[in-house]
Amino acid sequence: MSQDALVFYSRVDNAQAWQAALAAELPDLDVRIDPAVGDPADIRYALAWAPPAGFFARFPNLELVINLGAGVDALMKRDDLVPVRFARLNDPGMEAMMASYVVFAVTRYARDIHIFERAKRRGEWEYVHPRPLFEIKVGVLGLGELGAAAAKALANMGFSVTGWSRSPKDIPGVTARTGREGLERLLGESEIVVCLVPLTPQTHHLLGERELALMPPGAKLVNVSRGALVDEAALVEALRSGQLAEATLDVFETEPLPEGHPLWALDNVLITPHVASITVPALAARDVAESIRRVRRGLAPLHEVDPRRGY
Repeated sequence: MSQDALVFYSRVDNAQAWQAALAAELPDLDVRIDPAVGDPADIRYALAWAPPAGFFARFPNLELVINLGAGVDALMKRDDLVPVRFARLNDPGMEAMMASYVVFAVTRYARDIHIFERAKRRGEWEYVHPRPLFEIKVGVLGLGELGAAAAKALANMGFSVTGWSRSPKDIPGVTARTGREGLERLLGESEIVVCLVPLTPQTHHLLGERELALMPPGAKLVNVSRGALVDEAALVEALRSGQLAEATLDVFETEPLPEGHPLWALDNVLITPHVASITVPALAARDVAESIRRVRRGLAPLHEVDPRRGY
């Protein structure tokens, strides 16, 4: 019986694809798909997305938990984890998918596609003269791996891009800002704001009534990180009043977004079901395998999470 096994849990990812990808990268790793975990004492690693309460407490020899995604805020709140190392996934496929979604959402507004969509539903030919992309100011909140990739893609297309992050970043074509003053300046200058900040106690409701009021009247918001970065009640009011003209939302404070939630009724909101970026097993398995190799040697895994920061 193996004493070096990994347990896989996800209700939305393809377990068999992950099992095959990990076998190709690390043939000696015994990958077990929950609930068929065998002896829980064999489990040293977990690769999981949103497992149920008490899931990790079953494995007394657990050493490493790898989150099946970039956001690890849910892991920080759990009470079934003994002190273990945490890591998040970040692979080129995930970065490319996130960048593609952000480019889509920003370009949809920049090229007035949302206006043409409504005109088509009315059966009307409505002409809006296109604007050059350099006139359109886009603010990207969060310049980690995913945010940096999105900001670079937008800058390469010709948008005027400003980014905001916890620590200073140097990204070609992107004006970088930090601190509260930098946040407020970015909000006040940006026609389109993209949220890619990790959710921590410090960033919970980062965008509330006061922050949304700083944005130019008629601005647009794209949130692809975590719903709780934005105060949803304040967001709904800003969208109703016209302070915000539009929003593209892939994440929400409660998921799935509950039936009857006010956001469903707003015609100026595009809703997608948390699909902006996903992990690609064939690519991300390399990082998982390398993290396990490192932990076996007593080293830190790739993309290790600092519980004190929450990311």
